[in-house]
Amino acid sequence: MAIYKTPGVYVEETSNAPLSVAEVATAIPAFIGFTQIVPKTGPKVPVRITSMLEYEGLFGKAKPYAYDVKIVRDTNTAKPSITSIGKDAAAEKTIIYYALQLYFTNDGGPCYIVPLSDGDTHEEGLEAVASVDEVTLLVCPDAATIHASSPQGGASNPYYAICQKALQQCADSKDRFAILDVLDTDLEAAEFRNEIGNENLKCGAAYLPYLKTNLSYGYDEPQVEVTIDQTKTQTLAELSKDQPKIYRFVKTALNNAPKVVLPPSAAIAGVYARVDQNRGVWKAPANVSVIGIEGPTRKITDREQASLNIDATAGKSINTIRAFTGKGTLVWGARTLAGNDNEWRYVPVRRLFITVEESIQKSTSFAVFEPNDHPTWKKVENMVDSYLYGLWQQGALAGSTPKQAYFIKVGLNQTMTAQDILDGRMIIEIGMAVVRPAEFMILRIVHNNGGAIES
Repeated sequence: MAIYKTPGVYVEETSNAPLSVAEVATAIPAFIGFTQIVPKTGPKVPVRITSMLEYEGLFGKAKPYAYDVKIVRDTNTAKPSITSIGKDAAAEKTIIYYALQLYFTNDGGPCYIVPLSDGDTHEEGLEAVASVDEVTLLVCPDAATIHASSPQGGASNPYYAICQKALQQCADSKDRFAILDVLDTDLEAAEFRNEIGNENLKCGAAYLPYLKTNLSYGYDEPQVEVTIDQTKTQTLAELSKDQPKIYRFVKTALNNAPKVVLPPSAAIAGVYARVDQNRGVWKAPANVSVIGIEGPTRKITDREQASLNIDATAGKSINTIRAFTGKGTLVWGARTLAGNDNEWRYVPVRRLFITVEESIQKSTSFAVFEPNDHPTWKKVENMVDSYLYGLWQQGALAGSTPKQAYFIKVGLNQTMTAQDILDGRMIIEIGMAVVRPAEFMILRIVHNNGGAIES
């Protein structure tokens, strides 16, 4: 209490508001990849952005696509036709710019970019983002395209070391989750399962196939070479002055050329953000549309998905993106890589626990160095109870009453011994009955053979 020495009226402000748990952000991805421009902060330095415009201002766009177009003209009508449009393999690998476009199109929000330059590796990028506390998702979209195949295949492909590093970071930090791409190869799931290892599988989820987007490759006209009638080669910039009709014809052809094909991880990160915002982190990010794409690169059948969803050999589940007639393209699966783990089988279960653990950890830090006694225990218990009660009200926890949905224990002879208190340990036990997704809907229909139906 303040000591007053002069007669008069004094006002003292006191706080009656209870302590509360502030929930951390749930969908803040870190995108690690090779950008066109490395900002002044330098390579491998995480930068937070909130929009595509901000990305372009800091990191530029995509590597310009160097098209090689071959044209022949009809000998009678002089009407041109295209015989081939050559691919630019290097430009098709550096796709983080397009990946960010797809992320924001799917309602992604704030994120971090870890720019890599020549000579850097994705493992170094992962190390750089390990200390960024706000990050909750790890995404390396161009790791899949750069290491799409290895001459020897299998374990010699650096991609799997990158995936393992991401999963390890998630396990160590306990505050993030990895979204992984299954390489678009003939082996696909079999190779991925063989090479991903058996550690930290609950910390990530894998998706296939790749996605045909609505995005066109960017190009510079001086880099587009046009060969006419197998003899004369000019750049598109030169054609704009010399042969404007051919120029317009080629421009139209390039605008209608095959669109950008991307691994699914960036779109999935956007889907996570959208579902978290609209429903909550406890809702499975599945049976929702992927926006900004023409569709998946190939059709997944029910039989194929059965083997992807449930792996009888190693239990490594892989989620799919499927096109359905009348529904569009949907994310169709919500399993972590730990598909046989009864506790951590589902993405929303794992991500909800990550969110709850980190939110409570940060909000109860006030109790460090407070007296380890009943008043402090009660403050902690009340603030955690208020937080979990709110989750239960929103439908994140199962049970018809709060007691069925969760419990909180803290106190002497409950969670702590006298020696624990002497050693300065305050131990809080929290249990939650998390809602799991209804993955298999079973309709039992009985054929009533003409008898009466009881009401």
